[in-house]
Amino acid sequence: MYHISLNIAGKLCAVVGGGNVAERKVLSLLNAHASVRIISPQLTEVLAEVLSKQTANPAVEWRSRGYQHGDLAGALLVFAATDNPVVQDAVVRDAKKAGMLVNVADAPDLCDFQIPAVVRRDNLNIAVSTNGTSPALAAKIRQDLEKRYGDEYEVLLRLMARLRARICNDASIDGSDRKILFQNILHEDIIHWIRGEQWERLSQHLDTVLGPDVHFDLLDLLELTEKETKPR
Repeated sequence: MYHISLNIAGKLCAVVGGGNVAERKVLSLLNAHASVRIISPQLTEVLAEVLSKQTANPAVEWRSRGYQHGDLAGALLVFAATDNPVVQDAVVRDAKKAGMLVNVADAPDLCDFQIPAVVRRDNLNIAVSTNGTSPALAAKIRQDLEKRYGDEYEVLLRLMARLRARICNDASIDGSDRKILFQNILHEDIIHWIRGEQWERLSQHLDTVLGPDVHFDLLDLLELTEKETKPR
């Protein structure tokens, strides 16, 4: 497997099926801002509610019937999520013939790609995959990681992004010095300071590492924590 993070915003993805498995696929695709085509004679209550709440520019197209040849046209990714093996085989055959990447529920050997279990902390995404051999184990590891990597990592990531912009825009700091700066910023106790809201201690650390040329004061840090409470 070759692991990538794929930007599918605005891209069409086809989901064949309307049950619980298809529901999970559709919701995750919509969360990634994809356009979704569902092919199924029936939908779960959740999917029906999603469709009922659509605006003038719907993100979801529902073809309320069984799968037909041509339903995958224009799709970047294809998900076969039915409990009918004949339909599953047809979807896989059509997708592969058209050069589309296909994911097949409960059939890892037929999949061109797998969906990992993901821990999300703002722009921090930690993916866990067993290449389809044990989704339950992947989910268990994700749960363990969620306990370890809490919301404090969102604050740290915002801090590093802000500092990276300042440091990389400073022509007086060359590439090797930047690397050392970033390493020094990530003190072994930095997460403990954020978790314990020890902003003065963190501010002192940044002053020591960055010096007077890249100023980052206490108000900047407090602004980062305020953003943490906003919806993702």
